[in-house]
Amino acid sequence: MQKPPVAGMEHDSTGKLPQYPIESVDNALRLILLLGDRSEIRLTDASEYLHVASSTAHRLLSMLQYRGFVRQDPISRAYQPGPSLTSVAFAVHSRMDIPRTAAPILRHLADTLQETVHVGTLDGRLVRFIAALESPSAVRVISRLGTTRPAHCTSTGKVLLAGLSDDELDQLYPDPHLEPLTEHSVRTHTELRAQLAEVRKSGFATSNQESEEGVASVAVAVPVGGSQMRLALNASAPSYRFRPSDIRKARTALTDAAAELARNLG
Repeated sequence: MQKPPVAGMEHDSTGKLPQYPIESVDNALRLILLLGDRSEIRLTDASEYLHVASSTAHRLLSMLQYRGFVRQDPISRAYQPGPSLTSVAFAVHSRMDIPRTAAPILRHLADTLQETVHVGTLDGRLVRFIAALESPSAVRVISRLGTTRPAHCTSTGKVLLAGLSDDELDQLYPDPHLEPLTEHSVRTHTELRAQLAEVRKSGFATSNQESEEGVASVAVAVPVGGSQMRLALNASAPSYRFRPSDIRKARTALTDAAAELARNLG
């Protein structure tokens, strides 16, 4: 005999309620869906939305926080999307829309700049490269597709970190010292903040042998608006081809390409 519907539980896209609904699971999933519509939620928001006591809403949010699906702002105490939630979103998009949508844009960029180009996302303190196209030049930077790098050591990471608030940066980097990859890498939180301030002013970031000896890059953020996705485009080149004129040319081409990618993803 089928159990009666649980109060507050919504039907799925088929219109059929599961035979054995679990209210706590449904409430947790509804909170995740709510975070898809809002940049943050408070405990009172969750309690009112689910029509449950504050203690119940707090237990649900605490479990989501434990699994990384939400994180709590230390100042406002509001709950925001956590790294697990954004990682799932990025994994889905990397398998579906982004590489396919970015492919013709990357092809045009690689032809224009004659350098290797990437699309990257911010995953906690890492940058994950989810689409790429290698330069047609004989001497080129090898694609980083599917790999990760510490965000503070890459142009892609720095341009994405520049979009975070100071509180978010403090949460990501509680230690004042940063692990370098090369002798050129940023080594302190203070130095990183100074670089990010310049990135916010200029609208682009650079890395000159900070993630790998002999490799340089330029990156700009993809203006995806209110989306939870944090994406950037970069052009990577041997460091000897990293003259000021090359940087200017790459910045212009990347900015135009990023705007096109944002439009196509929207």
